[in-house]
Amino acid sequence: GAGVSNYSAELLKALGTLVTERSLSPQHPLELTAYLHAAHFDAPGMHLVRTRLPLENPLARIAWEQTVLPIHLRRQRADLVHGLVNVLPLAARCPGVVTVHDLTFVRTPGVLPPLKRAYLTLLCRASAARAAQIIAVSSQTAEDLQQCFGTPTERITVVYNGVAARFAPRRAEDLQAFRQRSGAPERYLLYLGTLEQRKNLDLLLRAFARWRQATTIENRDVKLVLAGARGWYYDEIFRNVEALGLTEHVHFPGFVPTEALPEWYAAAEAFVYPSLFEGFGLPVIEAMASGAPVICSRAPGVAEVAGDAAITFAPRDEDALAAALHLVMSQPALRSELRRRGLARAASFSWQRCAEQTVEVYLRVLANL
Repeated sequence: GAGVSNYSAELLKALGTLVTERSLSPQHPLELTAYLHAAHFDAPGMHLVRTRLPLENPLARIAWEQTVLPIHLRRQRADLVHGLVNVLPLAARCPGVVTVHDLTFVRTPGVLPPLKRAYLTLLCRASAARAAQIIAVSSQTAEDLQQCFGTPTERITVVYNGVAARFAPRRAEDLQAFRQRSGAPERYLLYLGTLEQRKNLDLLLRAFARWRQATTIENRDVKLVLAGARGWYYDEIFRNVEALGLTEHVHFPGFVPTEALPEWYAAAEAFVYPSLFEGFGLPVIEAMASGAPVICSRAPGVAEVAGDAAITFAPRDEDALAAALHLVMSQPALRSELRRRGLARAASFSWQRCAEQTVEVYLRVLANL
């Protein structure tokens, strides 16, 4: 998914920076090697080993990770291996650290095809059992590991994701230029993420339709932007848009490339995230860092990230979401307050801090060898 590849890229860059700075302290000489297939990725300070194999294919990647990678690690005499996305190379002889992002495939079974769900569960469970330490991206994921896999607490460390520096408020004239360039509506509420069922978009559409009917004339021109890759669920969403008479008022820009994200957030009247379940609601923090007021569900993994810097609602409560939209859109003072709180909240999530805490986990594992 986009979120986990973002995690991998940002963490590797931050680790590279850390190693470069840390090389000044000789008692912890850290040498970090990353295995990857992305041709254009760079992380100064990291040793990058690229493969030409087509590992975008999940099955090919799993096969490579479980057979070829352990051999590489043995040749390299690696002291430690870190699986960045839910899975470790199980045959590797060195101790492992694995980052578990969420257990959606266990918690919300209907979301994935049965075969995919079965092997994700199997590999993640085996990796969690084999790992010397597990990094969970939220307390929610840590609890899920204990409940679903029986993982002992002392093997789990919660390390929050960071938010990249490019997510920052923009000047009004830059946002005007962005609207002209991208075709974004003049005023809009933004949802950003995969268009899939657990994101609870049907509830958002119904609440938006109700808010539009009740709101003032000058707010009638506010559109709803649903930004994200169009999955199998897109047709169903589109049918709902038509059934609610919202065809003119809902805008689908499709997948938004990484470099355009900060502007989409910054130009929004508010960011709305109604998700039923997340391991870590990264878009919430990105929106806050970009200066957008946030309305989000109190779903686990979303509320944890939002803290007291958002207007929240129970994830199944359509009335509460319609009321939250009304509250935020009718009170400019509240929007400014949410903006202020959001920027302060986002400032506490950094990739540098994520990298530092990750290295602490490595050193703990190595100290126990």
